Amino acid sequence: MPSLPERKVGIIACSGEEIAEGTVTRLAALKVLHELRCGQTVTICLPLFLAGGKDDRTFARLYPTITVDGCDLKCAAHGTETYSAKPAAGIVVSELAAEHGIAGIRGRRCLNEAGQKAVEVTAERLAALVDRILGNERRADADEPAVANDTGVAGCSCGSGIPVKMLTIAGQSVEVVALPLIFDKLREVRRSPGEAVVRELMEMVKIYNYVAPGAEAAWREVLGREFAAHCEREATK
Repeated sequence: MPSLPERKVGIIACSGEEIAEGTVTRLAALKVLHELRCGQTVTICLPLFLAGGKDDRTFARLYPTITVDGCDLKCAAHGTETYSAKPAAGIVVSELAAEHGIAGIRGRRCLNEAGQKAVEVTAERLAALVDRILGNERRADADEPAVANDTGVAGCSCGSGIPVKMLTIAGQSVEVVALPLIFDKLREVRRSPGEAVVRELMEMVKIYNYVAPGAEAAWREVLGREFAAHCEREATK
């Protein structure tokens, strides 16, 4: 049976080294990556991202991201939104520290006690956001209803090997991530076109793609037609 890609959350930490809070962001991100949510998260290099790293920018466009900034300049958040997509969530260490009564963070190379506490608090908040995104939320970087068009299948440019299918959504060309795999998976379990399978298809698609509130009826119509056409093509092979 075809294997669907695992959904992950990208973490984009502040690259600023002139303040201790920047060190907090990176240490918190590493703690989540290696300890708290190992296997559910990946890190994205902010300097490479801003310099035009194609793989990093494409991942941030197709997957949910959380930015972790050291101060209210929010370089990671603004950079992500400018060059890829609006982050699913964001943390600002200086604000979070104030919220928890943590003052006097010092040490750009070796954090003091306040800095270490800030790392723990930031990592815990970050892990909670990962859980919320993977468990309950969808991406919020698009809000247009869908109309279909079959323009073929292409490999995902992030290098992950995840196939995508291009659809025309409200007059705009949009990549629907993992749709070819989902179609194949449904055919493997001998699911045929119909209202029940369209509902199932819709739920699977929403795992990997954002579907705007109020647009589900349009998506269902599109997906039902696309799946029926897919089944017809496969039956003639």
